[in-house]
Amino acid sequence: MIQSATLAFRQIVSPPFRTVLWRSLGLTLAMLAAAWSVLYGTFHYFVVIPYDWLQTLVDIITGLGIVVGLGFLIAPVASMFAGLFLDDIAEAVESTYYPLDAPGRAVPIGEAVMSAVRFTAIVIVVNLFVFLLVLLPGINLFAFFLANGYLLGREYFEQAAGRFHSRDSVKALREQHGGTIFLAGLVIAGVLAIPFVNLLTPLFATAFMVHMHKRLTGRRPVAQKDIEVLP
Repeated sequence: MIQSATLAFRQIVSPPFRTVLWRSLGLTLAMLAAAWSVLYGTFHYFVVIPYDWLQTLVDIITGLGIVVGLGFLIAPVASMFAGLFLDDIAEAVESTYYPLDAPGRAVPIGEAVMSAVRFTAIVIVVNLFVFLLVLLPGINLFAFFLANGYLLGREYFEQAAGRFHSRDSVKALREQHGGTIFLAGLVIAGVLAIPFVNLLTPLFATAFMVHMHKRLTGRRPVAQKDIEVLP
């Protein structure tokens, strides 16, 4: 598992990963900017204060408050958009470290969109519940890692394994290696818990689970020195 995580982090700086990161961040910022404009415009239209100086102060506080609120959505929204391009990440990992294996099949775009939206919604709802436990020190941290370890491990493993197996086979693999997949999910949850670094979560998680799926099915990555001499 340590080797898989190391290889995943090492490849994050490669061109395919950077391309997906910039795409997802660009779409995220565009969406949040539009949301800010709508929310701020709506508030400014319905809340009118007769005193200009007070209106200006309220407008500034409201604008900043909306920015802070939307800031909490950057990571999950970026993950949603990144989910549209994660087949590119999986393909890059497979071609780099498993060049002799048959390539996986990409998920149809419609299915990828629905999966990304569904998973993002689940993560947001679960973490809102965890956030409600903020007044219970210790328990909230435990709940965060427990919930996200399970969700992230399951989702990203199914995505990696689904490129090679049927839905029933993926389910059987997940049940057979449930403990290992959960531990891998805890690693991903650890990345998710780090501010700013959590923007890399979908990229790292996809690469990490590609390696984990290969390992659990008896495959091993080809060393870089060996890749260079492959025909």
